[in-house]
Amino acid sequence: MSRVRGHEWQDLTFGSDDQESRERLRELILFIAERCQDDPRFGATKLAKILYRADFMSFARYGEPITGTEYQKLPKGPVPTAVAALRHEMMKNGEIVMTKEGYSPYLRDRVIPLREANLDKFKARDIALVDGVIRMFYGATAAEVSEFTHDRAWEAAELYERIPYEAVFVSDEELTEHDIAVAHEMIAEYEEYERAKNK
Repeated sequence: MSRVRGHEWQDLTFGSDDQESRERLRELILFIAERCQDDPRFGATKLAKILYRADFMSFARYGEPITGTEYQKLPKGPVPTAVAALRHEMMKNGEIVMTKEGYSPYLRDRVIPLREANLDKFKARDIALVDGVIRMFYGATAAEVSEFTHDRAWEAAELYERIPYEAVFVSDEELTEHDIAVAHEMIAEYEEYERAKNK
């Protein structure tokens, strides 16, 4: 939880880089890499985008992310803050190997799993959601997948800043007159509530 840029909203969910979130991230990396072995355009960039999309969709649908890890804005999209160190650790432990594929300047760092993922910590809905995201992105290039992850939530964050999970509720659609009217009603109700509370 943290205050963002001096705003009054303090109860934002940024996730964490604790042992539990790292373990969940580790197993999900293995699961996604295994499921994407036949995707000719799968690489580390697409992996990060699948993780982001799945975690934020889970937060929107169920009120909790799948991994609970932190994400930050990088130039090419949102990325789990722990993913680089975790991939290095997984290579050292013999859980994955990284290979270069493609042609310059479009080389991909492909993640190849060397063991099966342990899915005991995940709910069936988690795995179903991740599978859906994998299918949605299958065969797409990293640039094409970016259309789904370079959203207003990503745009609103400063470079290298953490992205709160609540950002998933920021819409890319234009506001309608109805949306604006509802917002004004909510503001008026909130102001009335504050006045009554402070009497």
